[in-house]
Amino acid sequence: MTVSPDKLIDGKAIAEALKKEIAAEVAEMLDKGLDAPHLAAIIVGDDGASKTYVASKEKACQSVGMTSSVYRLPESTSEKELLDLIDFLNNDNEVDGYIIQLPLPKHIDERKVVRAINPDKDVDGFTPYSIGLMQLGEPCFLPATPFGIMELLKRSGVETQGKNVVVLERSNIVCTPISVMLSRKGADATVTMCHSKTKNIADITRQADILIVAIGKPKYLTADMVKPGAVIIDVGIHRIPDESKEKGYRIDGDVDFENVAPIASKITPVPGGVGPMTIVSLLYNTLQAKKRK
Repeated sequence: MTVSPDKLIDGKAIAEALKKEIAAEVAEMLDKGLDAPHLAAIIVGDDGASKTYVASKEKACQSVGMTSSVYRLPESTSEKELLDLIDFLNNDNEVDGYIIQLPLPKHIDERKVVRAINPDKDVDGFTPYSIGLMQLGEPCFLPATPFGIMELLKRSGVETQGKNVVVLERSNIVCTPISVMLSRKGADATVTMCHSKTKNIADITRQADILIVAIGKPKYLTADMVKPGAVIIDVGIHRIPDESKEKGYRIDGDVDFENVAPIASKITPVPGGVGPMTIVSLLYNTLQAKKRK
C-alpha cells in the first residue's frame, strides 16, 4: 500500500543523512593526518543472517571512509580461543571498537564473552559496564538499535516530552534500553513496558502516543490495538514464505502495516525503517570511540 511521505518514517533516508555527517567527520580526521576509525567484527560459525549482517557492516564502513576488519572463526572455535582473540582486540591500539556477532555456538558462554569486551571498545553497548552507565545517564556507547530508534524519533520531529510510550517486550538488546533512554531527562516520556505476563495488553497499547513493537511475532500489532494518531516504531522483521513474490518470500514486521498505517500519525516500514539505523549507529559509536582517544 502507498503511505503519504509525511506519515512514513524513512529509516533509509535518515540513515543516509547520518552517514553523510559521519563521513564528513572521518574526512576531516584524514585531512589532519589521523587514521580513520577502525571497526572490527568477530563472527563464529556459519549462521546465514549473521554473515549477511556483518557483510552489511563492512560495506557501511567503506561508505564513510572507515577501516573495517572481520575475524571469521569456524563453529568449532573453543571458548578460550575466542577469549584470546577478544583479549588481542582489547589491546590492539589500531582497533577503535569491535562487535561480537550473536548468537554464538552453544558451547560458548555468551555472557562470559560479552563481559570480556573492553568497555572502551564496546560499540554495541552490550557490556554490563556500558549498560550501567546508560542506566545512570552517564556518557556511554548506547546500544545500536535503541540509539537508532531515538534518532528516528528526533529526526522525524516526534515529540517525546510528556508522551505515553508503550514498549512491547522486555529484551536486553532493544526494549529495556529504549525504555530507559526515553524516560531519561531530555526525552522525558512516561514509559510502560509490556511482556508475556502483561494482562489486557490492548487496553494498554490504546493509551500510547508512541508504540515501540519488538515482540517477535509477525503482524502482532493490529489496528484495534492502536490509538488514532499514534506513532508506530516496528522493530520486528520476519521472512514469510510467499509464492506470489519473485524471491518466494515477503518481509513482514511485528505490525500489521497495511491496517495500522491509515490510523497512525507516523509509522516505520519494514524493511527500511529501524534496520538501516542499527548499522549506522555502530558507525557513530565507532567514531565516538576514536574521538575519545
